[in-house]
Amino acid sequence: MPKVTVNDVELYYERRGQGEPLLLIMGMSGNTVHWGEPFLTELEQRFEVIVYDHRGIGQSAEHWDAFTITQLAEDAIGLLDALELDRVHVCGISMGGMVAQDLALAAPDRVATLTLGCTFCGGPEAQFGTPEDMQFLAEAMGSGDRDRALRAGFELNVSSAWGAEAGNYDLYLERATKHPAAVAFIGLQMQAIAGHDTSARLGEITTPTLVIHGTLDRMLPVANGELIGRLIPGARTEIFEGVGHLFFWERPEESAALIREHAAAVSAAPAQ
Repeated sequence: MPKVTVNDVELYYERRGQGEPLLLIMGMSGNTVHWGEPFLTELEQRFEVIVYDHRGIGQSAEHWDAFTITQLAEDAIGLLDALELDRVHVCGISMGGMVAQDLALAAPDRVATLTLGCTFCGGPEAQFGTPEDMQFLAEAMGSGDRDRALRAGFELNVSSAWGAEAGNYDLYLERATKHPAAVAFIGLQMQAIAGHDTSARLGEITTPTLVIHGTLDRMLPVANGELIGRLIPGARTEIFEGVGHLFFWERPEESAALIREHAAAVSAAPAQ
């Protein structure tokens, strides 16, 4: 299993495919498995895809000290250093999109293009899910009933239409139960998310940016994607109608096509 030590933490990573490097940054409680083969296979058509597990999650080493989104961005930069990658395309989803924002702000020269999916920038206009949905999830996670917690996570992360399709809950269970995150560690990630606020600085991002969000996102409502798209100069915003939080599960081919197109437009542009 390939691992590197970055900022005194051991991170697990994988590299697959050929082409320009694309760093994928996963969201809260997720690990490399959660990207799903349909999405990764589509991306491999154009990129060398680099996926990794955040500190304390998946196959990375345990980590029980509090951390910030900025520290997770520093981990990502450290991983690029360790892999000797000077400049990459970056795609972050949910909490990973927050990490990607900090990465693009801290090291703009390292980011060729930026894709921010189903994510949040903090600040007075940003929105979490409804209090009712967040209470529903918190009660399920704190119940000690594993099946209840898994079912609640599924319900809030995908659209009801996709969730009702035969086999999709089994697929979710397969991904969610491989290298599962401890509830206490998810609490540390939530603490980091609560401290995230790049809203006043997004105007400084000059990296070509694509924003993707689903209209039925119950974790981080679509208004967050629309806000980020307004705050980043020149950002392109793509809204998926009838799609939940995990848009790249529900629309893997379309999501990957947008990222490929976004990268190609920049790669084809003449040097300044």
